[in-house]
Amino acid sequence: MTANLEVRDGVGTILLDRPPMNALDVATQDRLRELAEEATRRDDVRAVVLYGGEKVFAAGADIKEMQAMDHTAMVVRSKALQDSFTAVARIPKPVVAAVTGYALGGGCELALCADFRIAGDNAKLGQPEILLGLIPGAGGTQRLARLIGPSKAKDLIFTGRHVRAEEALAIGLVDRVVPAAEVYEQAHAWAAALAKGPALALRAAKESIDAGLETDIDTGLTIERNWFAGLFATEDRERGMRSFVEEGPGKAKFL
Repeated sequence: MTANLEVRDGVGTILLDRPPMNALDVATQDRLRELAEEATRRDDVRAVVLYGGEKVFAAGADIKEMQAMDHTAMVVRSKALQDSFTAVARIPKPVVAAVTGYALGGGCELALCADFRIAGDNAKLGQPEILLGLIPGAGGTQRLARLIGPSKAKDLIFTGRHVRAEEALAIGLVDRVVPAAEVYEQAHAWAAALAKGPALALRAAKESIDAGLETDIDTGLTIERNWFAGLFATEDRERGMRSFVEEGPGKAKFL
């Protein structure tokens, strides 16, 4: 297998396992989609960590495999490529990317599919496709611009340059920088804390934010309103409000 799903304490870790650099070939792309769909289905997975191991997150696509593809082959493959990454982005649970070493090209695009990114101090991120005469094809032109703004995204995509962890933090490409040896531990702790939260409310929050960003404010408010009202039919809402009234804030335990 080029990747697998390991579950502990309500957290499913999608672990890339294609040494030495976790190059994202077709088999790995398809496997990512399968694992994202599995994590979505499984009730014992309440949050997700994306991880490439201690040395590298993912150094990008398998260039030798791509070089052999002509225009017709890539017309067919590009949709499946995007669908694989979109499946990760649409996992209806909190997702954190634990980034060590290189996260370049498709590796950076995979990290962009997470809700939160924790990077090691040895991390290097970037979209170097322009150096191959290409552009990002797994969501980079869209998710990167939405995350850090169009001007900063164009800087990275036009030049193909790599950014180190501290610059990535400064421009909003990652959310936290920690010692490389602590990346997975801290990512798992973040996910595990959220795994104890109200699953439906977390799903509602994620879908409201993500869907709202793709539309106008009035439609976004309608999405929010419908989810907000719908949560009043859930046991988690009853449990959370009852605990607040009887015990004070922040003490509710959700199933």
